[in-house]
Amino acid sequence: MYDLANFTKDDMRHCAIKLRNMDERSRSMEETADRMVRYLHENLIDPRTGTSACALVRFFKTHPYGDLHPELQESAQAILKGRSIIRATKCLTLLATAGDEKYWNDRRDSTGHQAIPLIDEDFVYRAPMILQLIQQFGLEVSTVIDTAPTLITKLSHKAFNVFHVPDAVGSPHIPAQAQFVVPYKIQSVLGFGGMLPSGNLFAVILFSKVPISLTTAGHFKWISAYVRIAVESFDRTNVFTPLADPVLR
Repeated sequence: MYDLANFTKDDMRHCAIKLRNMDERSRSMEETADRMVRYLHENLIDPRTGTSACALVRFFKTHPYGDLHPELQESAQAILKGRSIIRATKCLTLLATAGDEKYWNDRRDSTGHQAIPLIDEDFVYRAPMILQLIQQFGLEVSTVIDTAPTLITKLSHKAFNVFHVPDAVGSPHIPAQAQFVVPYKIQSVLGFGGMLPSGNLFAVILFSKVPISLTTAGHFKWISAYVRIAVESFDRTNVFTPLADPVLR
């Protein structure tokens, strides 16, 4: 287990190796991501209480709308409220979730976050947390939502980075302050990830009940490279676990 408020370089190395091996005997990116978020939720600890340091851990990946399961397409359509969407539109898709509440432990129970359609730049600019994640990752919004195949080679070598909000309370970048941040005592938010060979973005987001320092955030930039190694073999095929099968943990 790791003290998230005092996350050392040794912790970084150990955690990175653990996450790197989460693809062993895995059938899909979803299954691998599920193992990752549960491992982080269970092993990033607040030593003062002996409980999880994170109220919620989530794994997102952009995915073309046309390749989503019908129920995820419906989730995207519900957000658009009648606006048209094309098959190639990138959707920020929730692949895995683990948290303190029972209903935070199945991606299908999420409301409003199962598949967020990044339909155009205006939409992203009106979604403060998504916008900050993209910008702090060092990416352009147009790059993330673009489906041009000429970008794929260039994007696959994009440096990994982190999205770090050290003070979540009152931050304009973190929504649902009254419904989530304040009642669940969220102090910091940290996202880490990068680009996959397909040109899709992946991000793991920690909603932490303990402060996360800039130094700790930097450690997770390094960890993101190991996360990518574990999931990239599923980048173009087997992203989702077959619907008839439970996710193995």
